[in-house]
Amino acid sequence: MQGIRTERTVITLVSAGDAGDLRTYYLRNVDHLGPWEPLRSEDYHSAAAWKDRARDFAGEALRGVAYRYVARLEDGGEIIAVANFTNVVRGVFLACHLGYSIDREMQGRNIMFEVLDALIPHVFQTYGLHRVMANYLPENARSAQLLQRLGFEVEGRARDYLKINGKWRDHVLTARIDDPDGGVRREDG
Repeated sequence: MQGIRTERTVITLVSAGDAGDLRTYYLRNVDHLGPWEPLRSEDYHSAAAWKDRARDFAGEALRGVAYRYVARLEDGGEIIAVANFTNVVRGVFLACHLGYSIDREMQGRNIMFEVLDALIPHVFQTYGLHRVMANYLPENARSAQLLQRLGFEVEGRARDYLKINGKWRDHVLTARIDDPDGGVRREDG
């Protein structure tokens, strides 16, 4: 399987062929991910809906508007994590939003860090982006710690930012800037 390899995973862009595996991942993690996601319609997890969604996700990458990845353990088995770089804006902004999730059975193993630590530099270099933004619910301590370890900086807080699990929720706003100088940010002037 081609893709980005880390110590324990293989990461690939979502293709139309991933529909069944994505459906299985999300069905397996409905209760685990539910508190952090929007409410879903009854047919959201139907096989037909995931077939259409996976095809659409692959098309987004071809059009350069979103890059959605799945991670599997290096043996190429089931999907264990997802990372989505969406809402890509080009021009003078060159930015996107990052969303991610990990299988409930894989939490606490440093796998999400491993996946994102490989993917974020790849996204900067491959797609020419300058800023990746990631936002999280204030009580989501795991995401706060993960993003801080990955070099994201808190930029503020947005009131009633997203409707999560049926309620408008505040979010902490963070971003990581591409730094081709290896960690030394230079101020103009």
